[in-house]
Amino acid sequence: MNVLTTYRILKAKSLNENIDESWVDWAIGMMEAGYESENLYMLAGVTSPYNQFVLQELTDKVLRDLNLDYSDSRTVLDKYAYYLISTSIDQPGTYFDTLRELKNLCLDTGMDSGYMNFYLLYWAKSDLAEDVVQWYWKDASRDTIDRMIK
Repeated sequence: MNVLTTYRILKAKSLNENIDESWVDWAIGMMEAGYESENLYMLAGVTSPYNQFVLQELTDKVLRDLNLDYSDSRTVLDKYAYYLISTSIDQPGTYFDTLRELKNLCLDTGMDSGYMNFYLLYWAKSDLAEDVVQWYWKDASRDTIDRMIK
């Protein structure tokens, strides 16, 4: 478990997404990394079905205990985007999955212009996987798309 998933957790909290098993996995990973908090232990022990009302309150406490601030949504989302990009640099095999996440971030933010290039690159790469033409990114082809994404 990589505690770098904290970026994903903060993004989810910032966008008020439902709490699911990924939060439990994250809590266990944080404990394995040496983080301690009574609320973190409680989150690590949560099982399905997930009561969102209880879990939203519990996760607020966990994040406070760990001094993880998600109040500035734009900063949280930008750090999440940076995390995604930095973990896929020079790994073309991960580009499509990374772009899918960033495209979804663009959609989640109401097509924020800061994420629009990722949205367009995702659809360009998607189209090129099926066809030899795409209309989203100027001069992108099957031969050039990964270079353009990088």
